Amino acid sequence: MSGKDLRGRAGECATLRQVLSSVRSAESRALVIRGEAGVGKSALVDFVIAEAEGFQLVQVAGVESDMELAYAGLQQLCAPLMDRVDDVPEPQREALSVAFGRGVGPAPDRFLVGLAVLSLMAAAATDRPLLCVVDDAQWLDQVSVQTLGFVARRLMAEPVAMIFAVRDGVADVLEGLPELRVGGLSDAEARELLESVVLGKIDARVRDRIVAETRGIPLALLEVPRNVSAAELAGGFGTAVRRTSAGQIEDGFLRRIQALPESTRRLLLVAAAEPVGDAALFLRAAARLGIPVDALAPAEAAGVIEFGRRMRFQHPLMRSAAYRAADLTERREIHRALADATDPEAAPDRRAWHAANAASGPDDAVAAELETSAGRAQRRGGVSAAATFLERAAVLTSDPVLRGARAIAAAQAKREAAAPEAAYELLAIAELGPLSALQRAQIARMRAQMEFTSSRAGEPGAPTAADAAWQLLTAAERLDGLADDLARDTYFEALTAAMYSGRLGEPGMLSRVARAGRGAVGRVAELQRPIDFLLSGMTSRILDGPGAGAEHMRSALELWNVHGGNDTGQAVQWPFPIAQESAAHELWDDAVLQQIATDTVRRARDTGALAVLPPALVYRAGVHVYTGEFGMAQTLIEEANAITAATGYTPVKYHSLNLAAWRGDPDEAVVRLAAAAADGIARGEGRLVGVSRFTSAVLFNGLGRYEEALAAARECCEYEDLGFYGWSLFELIEAAAHVGDRESGSSALTLIEQRPGASGTDWGLGVVAAARALLATDERAEGHFEEAVERLDRARAALHGARARLSYGEWLRRANRRIDARKQLNVAHEAFTRMGAAAFAERTRRELVATGEKVRKRAVSASGELTAQETQIARLAGDGLTNQEIGAQLFISTHTVEWHLRKVFVKLDISSRRQLRTISWAS
Repeated sequence: MSGKDLRGRAGECATLRQVLSSVRSAESRALVIRGEAGVGKSALVDFVIAEAEGFQLVQVAGVESDMELAYAGLQQLCAPLMDRVDDVPEPQREALSVAFGRGVGPAPDRFLVGLAVLSLMAAAATDRPLLCVVDDAQWLDQVSVQTLGFVARRLMAEPVAMIFAVRDGVADVLEGLPELRVGGLSDAEARELLESVVLGKIDARVRDRIVAETRGIPLALLEVPRNVSAAELAGGFGTAVRRTSAGQIEDGFLRRIQALPESTRRLLLVAAAEPVGDAALFLRAAARLGIPVDALAPAEAAGVIEFGRRMRFQHPLMRSAAYRAADLTERREIHRALADATDPEAAPDRRAWHAANAASGPDDAVAAELETSAGRAQRRGGVSAAATFLERAAVLTSDPVLRGARAIAAAQAKREAAAPEAAYELLAIAELGPLSALQRAQIARMRAQMEFTSSRAGEPGAPTAADAAWQLLTAAERLDGLADDLARDTYFEALTAAMYSGRLGEPGMLSRVARAGRGAVGRVAELQRPIDFLLSGMTSRILDGPGAGAEHMRSALELWNVHGGNDTGQAVQWPFPIAQESAAHELWDDAVLQQIATDTVRRARDTGALAVLPPALVYRAGVHVYTGEFGMAQTLIEEANAITAATGYTPVKYHSLNLAAWRGDPDEAVVRLAAAAADGIARGEGRLVGVSRFTSAVLFNGLGRYEEALAAARECCEYEDLGFYGWSLFELIEAAAHVGDRESGSSALTLIEQRPGASGTDWGLGVVAAARALLATDERAEGHFEEAVERLDRARAALHGARARLSYGEWLRRANRRIDARKQLNVAHEAFTRMGAAAFAERTRRELVATGEKVRKRAVSASGELTAQETQIARLAGDGLTNQEIGAQLFISTHTVEWHLRKVFVKLDISSRRQLRTISWAS
């Protein structure tokens, strides 16, 4: 096949040839072919396959009825590559084995499975280039398409091409990948195609009308001879042609199938209801129905289906039409035959699914099989599949008590699968039957959790974080005495929601939630779980003031390092990390902050924890901001954003705002911070509003726009957001000192002395010393500055240490001690420039010029010659990690690590990994 064989697709064919050419040159490529049904996506897929001479080919086509079976599409796609599975690192190999039902173990996280597939494809591509083709991706099961989207975004240095064909408006998880949009043919090309398939003469006016009404859709044009009479084509004397859409094309297929003999239609229904296309299973089912396989011949002759090693419909819409052609009774009979013909040992879940579709009413045996299948799906990490099995099990359960329990379990799975509408419907079903008090409390909690999630997503008409906090509090109170551990978990969720609500919540809301949570945790004889220690510590801090609860907060964070979350050892899910981070900041202990951030990311990477990894990465990015490593912070934020984009989670904005403020580009930062504030107000997230005002104060202080900084800091300090309130006070003090508002500065100084001043740590006491120095009017200022610099240097708070030196230099210059001022200012200027803190670097440069120093503006860079990812890889390699270990940490392949390291060696003019250990990674 060549480009000229596809009429009107020369440009598309050239693009696909370029993809293959790049891969032959050892560059990976991903491409999404997107267009409406019938536009020719499958023809382009066939074209690229024909052009891929010398490639190893793996392919899969999504099937609508197969959408709910977790990893079904991925398993079919990877089957030809499994001879290379021994080349995959053991943790990934185990995850893949469990996902594919080949092994047993805890449910693997999707990202660990994704990394396994990435490693598998990279290993297969070492022999010859690999072409991975996914047709009808919109009908692939959700977890498979998410995994393949993950892989496509991380292929870089491997000779692998990934081609997806997807219908318009679906499979959003693939958005952001390079796209080839396919539209209808031009009028001239459509006329040529129509005339090539119509036997005999066609009236020009009828031809032009058909071309206009089909909008150049090739499949619609090809179907014209079967759907339009000869009289109509000759001169418009027959029935008028219908407008063409995917549904109307399918109607044409439906008429063709209905014209076939009954026995043929029944065999087509078997093939349509069996999504894998397994010819052996098809033959077994046909035998059970007593239909000879020869009855399929008329369908083959009509171009509906191909019968070979696998059953293949000529077009996915033909499969859909074959299923639609049967009534409900016929479908049930076919599903029963398929269930009976399916090996219960080899494919128990497909057997259960067919049996469920064969049921005409409640069937407790089938419901029990579905519940067992749901358990298997959950162990494989297929939450969506588990939810579907449980949903169907609930419908088929005759016992109202058991039906309610299964509906609640199904709703929980639907919530975890990000399908809240289905979850609400299942909860409504559960509430129709008899429920225990505990079940009703669980339902209340689940509803509140979904309300909180929708408030964070900013959905139109969604409740606010305050609404969710009250609902979670009510649910916690209902659980109290019924399931005490669950009740305390829910009090903690309510506390977190109240913290998100912040200044936009009702007055006293946070205190009321804290009092309720304190009461619940106070009834525990001996605290053991990290979440209980944290609930105790945070409620004490809220109710008793600065310094209170520190011991229990520290215990919670230490236990988190040991267990990684709750008492089962599993990582605690969002929204818990915000309270964990806030507690660490309230302790003002840089060592704890560093340890928690490092361990949380490491544990999330090691386990592939999907929900925890993005907030963990952003949390770690925030620590890199404090240490002046902006390039690394940006890398982690980008990685977190890529994961949230791929999974539909709400992005974690807070530290990206902090980074933007410290970088100090007003054109970018002012717009971003204002948008964040508006977003926070719109969804009732007062904490986001507070962060936007705090980071605005940082930005304006860096730019020397002190009046604006003071106004922003005042707004921020109107409410005490735990975790960053102390820094907000510092921004207020610096701005007030510069504008001469000593009253505002002194009031803020009293508050800051009560908070970080009570910590006893170098970080906290260094901040207090810097604040005192800014407001001192006599010789005592110098002692405060020296203490601040010394303490902040010990605390490894490079950013804040540079800030203290800047203020110290400014004070020395005003005291006419220019030589001493230059010493402090030069150190600060070098640090800000190296970090990438452009506004503060420029503010420092102006001060140096005022001392008589000649300082040229220098380009501010966070990573020098290396990109942020190259820096990250080089640092890990310098720490002694192998390429495989680096790939596992960063969710990239070993080949990509090697590719980056080759560039690192060239840029740094080094020749060995040993030399990386001698490099000081300041940024």
